[in-house]
Amino acid sequence: MTDGNPAKIALSDLQQLIRTMYGQKDEARGIPGTFMWLMEEVGELAAALREEDTSRDTASEALASEFADVLAWLATIANVAKVDLEAAVRAKYGTGCPGCGLMVCECSISEKP
Repeated sequence: MTDGNPAKIALSDLQQLIRTMYGQKDEARGIPGTFMWLMEEVGELAAALREEDTSRDTASEALASEFADVLAWLATIANVAKVDLEAAVRAKYGTGCPGCGLMVCECSISEKP
């Protein structure tokens, strides 16, 4: 993993981990089936966010687990679609906000950068 530290996982490491664990099943399921699983996980994350106590200093394990599931399914669908997430994120956000171009976004709160 990144820097030899197993606690840090780069996006490329995550994609490879998911590819190794589930690649054959994911390819067989295809993009439509994989997308439906991703949407199910997004729904579970939404429910967990609705129930989470936002006054706490840290998120619950249940909420963190739902974020991890969404990220894993996003990596899965990227793998099936042959998208390198790390390269895509670097290209879109690596030099600043896609809307205003600044590293600290100055776009209006009503805009989607």
